[in-house]
Amino acid sequence: MAQITPKKNQYALRAVFELAKHQGRGPTKICHIADAQAIPARFLEVILSKLKHSGLIDSKRGFTGGYFLTRSPDQITVGDIMSFMQGPTLTAGCAACLSKVNCPSGRRGCAFSSMWNRVNRAIFKVYDETTIQDLLENDRQLQGKRRQSATRASQTKQGHRL
Repeated sequence: MAQITPKKNQYALRAVFELAKHQGRGPTKICHIADAQAIPARFLEVILSKLKHSGLIDSKRGFTGGYFLTRSPDQITVGDIMSFMQGPTLTAGCAACLSKVNCPSGRRGCAFSSMWNRVNRAIFKVYDETTIQDLLENDRQLQGKRRQSATRASQTKQGHRL
């Protein structure tokens, strides 16, 4: 019964990822982040404003302005972003057992509670151990594999035409 990560958290993570891709090249405009990551621009403005309050990003005004990371991608974890955007949350569990009133057993906590707690700890461990740099490296590897596949497909088509 894992919870789906809220859109605002997904968008925040993708926005920070996009800023990391442009690290060292100056501020990145909202419209570029929105287009590159398919995030509604108005929603992105709210998310970036919130992330700015976290200290993870900052902005520069003006024609050459935009947003940028304040720390290196290897110093920002997915957990940093998730915690700031939503605060510590229960990520998985029985939706009916989040309060004593709704719990089918009439008590808060049951035979399943310790399992859900372990699931939550495992999820947060992954969040806290995964840096934005890790995601950038994954992206580079995936792009390399896509290029290889495209090259092979192109060579196969050319081979059939001969």
